[in-house]
Amino acid sequence: MSAWPEPFSFGALPLPDGRTRFRLWAPSAPPGLALLIDGQAPIPLSPDAEGYVQADVACAPGTRYRYRLDEGLAVPDPASRLQDGDVHGASIVTGADAYPWRHPSWPGRPWEEAVIYEVHVGLAGGYAGLESRLPDLAALGITVIELMPIAQFPGPRNWGYDGVLPYAPDTAYGSPQELKRLIDTAHGLSMSVMLDVVYNHFGPDGNYLPSYAAPFFRHDIPTPWGAAIDFRQPAVRRFFQENALYWLTEYRFDGLRLDAVHAIPDHDWLVELATFVRGQIPAPRRIHLVLENDDNRASLLDAGYDAQWNDDAHHVLHHLLTGEASGYYADYAARPGGNLARCLAEGWLFQGQPSEYRHGLPRGEPSAHLAPTSFVLFLQNHDQIGNRMRGDRLTDLAATRERLRAAVALQLLAPQIPLIFMGEEHGSQTPFLYFTSHADPELAAAVREGRRKEFASFPEFGGSDPNIPDPNSEATYAASNPWLKARGADGGEWLAWYGRLLRLRHHAISPRLAGTRSLGACSLGTHGVHAQWRLGDGALLTLYANMGAATQPLPSALKPRETHRAAMLFQSGDEAFSEACGGNLHRDSIIWLLEERS
Repeated sequence: MSAWPEPFSFGALPLPDGRTRFRLWAPSAPPGLALLIDGQAPIPLSPDAEGYVQADVACAPGTRYRYRLDEGLAVPDPASRLQDGDVHGASIVTGADAYPWRHPSWPGRPWEEAVIYEVHVGLAGGYAGLESRLPDLAALGITVIELMPIAQFPGPRNWGYDGVLPYAPDTAYGSPQELKRLIDTAHGLSMSVMLDVVYNHFGPDGNYLPSYAAPFFRHDIPTPWGAAIDFRQPAVRRFFQENALYWLTEYRFDGLRLDAVHAIPDHDWLVELATFVRGQIPAPRRIHLVLENDDNRASLLDAGYDAQWNDDAHHVLHHLLTGEASGYYADYAARPGGNLARCLAEGWLFQGQPSEYRHGLPRGEPSAHLAPTSFVLFLQNHDQIGNRMRGDRLTDLAATRERLRAAVALQLLAPQIPLIFMGEEHGSQTPFLYFTSHADPELAAAVREGRRKEFASFPEFGGSDPNIPDPNSEATYAASNPWLKARGADGGEWLAWYGRLLRLRHHAISPRLAGTRSLGACSLGTHGVHAQWRLGDGALLTLYANMGAATQPLPSALKPRETHRAAMLFQSGDEAFSEACGGNLHRDSIIWLLEERS
């Protein structure tokens, strides 16, 4: 059972005596603020010295309630645990957790065992639909399911990054009980479940906080989404800390991925958040905290966070696979082999040097001291596909199929933590587009025009094309389903490729990752790389990769020797290793060697 209300202080919280405590931070509330509960007279509320209002009321779980503002507007609770309808509807008192957990003692898996599968719950068929897919994903070798944001958003369709009620799972995907069953079922299959949370902004529809909690935001720092959230306010810090704890305790998620924390200017709060969460959930439960942070702040990975999405490595690999060199890819196009070598050996390419794409401003902190598992390595994710005008996948963009297969082999056997985006495992060619379902036609038009302007500066994407997919169209959402089309023979080949690599990873790599350190890497010409790692048990892992269109001669000092004690772990083509022994590394190929500790 959930131990409410402590340590929670926002929302409708059940008390031991059967009453419900309603608590709201409303420092700029109008004089007419009142709590509206179905079947009861309005309860006037006045903020205390810190801006909080509170009322203890006799009401049962299932009760609908709102907060009335002076002008007669009735709004939901910003810490609503469940909504009756959409973001503008009434909030619902939920009570303590009554779900009969089948695996209450699940401790989670070590981070070194993580193979992450990022998925949009709606496209997967809701909570129940995704639950039905779990056995196949577990059999493939997936150990962590990462859900794109599920916090209540406007309408039935959304990426999830327009949420405005961060405590309420959206009922477009199913009930809270179905969400808990999804997580419980995953635990029964020895799979962890992580949740993507958005603490850097609120969506454009249904955010009523400015009407009664104006200090929640600051206007001296611009963000792509409007006013920045003011984490200098103790109540704001607490609101999001408790939100993180809520998902990890009420729903038993095994970790959180924090979206775009570079848009949170108060970095000390991020340290405070990790300290708070880990202090509330002691061992033996394993809780994993992962960042998306364009600032490449290595210091956060020394302060309670397990890993960060490695955008630098993605951008290098994307350039090598596709040749694209515009936008932010321009920073990675020169010497791509050397850039990839640094990403494999040290984590990030940008560790404090200036970025041309960012107008010469320095970016990043030194990261070579961090473990390889501090970096999440991906070839695709929701951002890198969905923020393209056509939502193109690498199955359509890569120069050759062989090069993409080699890149997958590099990703899945490297000591960094791999992330697979839904559909990659069967070579999906279905696009993943940006989609919304705003009821307000003006807002829908503004989003549509914003996407058009965003792509206007990318002529290769056809920014002037009048047929840019409409985010608000139901057809755009339907077209983004990676399971929509039959896989065919090619899909089966991709699935076998992923399965083979993940079996190798779980057998030969994952058990040795704790304590792994890089022994360095170097470029092989302009499009290749040689890298080595000393695994935690002393074994030596060696990589040769050629992501170019020409055979790559190997320097004598780097050639594999016939007398070498290393065994072939994996090669992407029949000729790759034999040609390497002869002095050359075949085009679009990869070799992994493993030498056991003597």
